[in-house]
Amino acid sequence: MNIRKRLRTHPEVHTGALNDILFILLLFFLIVSTLANPNVIKVSNPKAKADTKAKQTVVITVDKDQQIFLGSKKIEFDALEPELKLFLAKETEKPSVVINGDSTSHLGTSIKIMQVIKRLGATPVMAVDNNGIK
Repeated sequence: MNIRKRLRTHPEVHTGALNDILFILLLFFLIVSTLANPNVIKVSNPKAKADTKAKQTVVITVDKDQQIFLGSKKIEFDALEPELKLFLAKETEKPSVVINGDSTSHLGTSIKIMQVIKRLGATPVMAVDNNGIK
């Protein structure tokens, strides 16, 4: 009678190389997915040798209480167009007007101001700060 236990071999699949290949494939697809963005429209932007930023003529600020300031002077909306016309009359090139709106101010007020600026022949620019967005 044979009392020794039979040594049975258990078949195993060695997955060491498979893990390496899967890791490389995962990295490849992660990198490719960040590079390929289907929602982007590609355009060729013109290049310039000089600075092409528009000169800031005047700043209009709208605070949280819908009060309008032309520079640092508080002004009513009805008086905005004549006052702004005085500032823009001094400019020889096409002026640009920057609008600083408080994050809690109404968008309608800023749009009305932009319409006044366009009527006067200037370029309205809305100042935005995305540092506070979370």
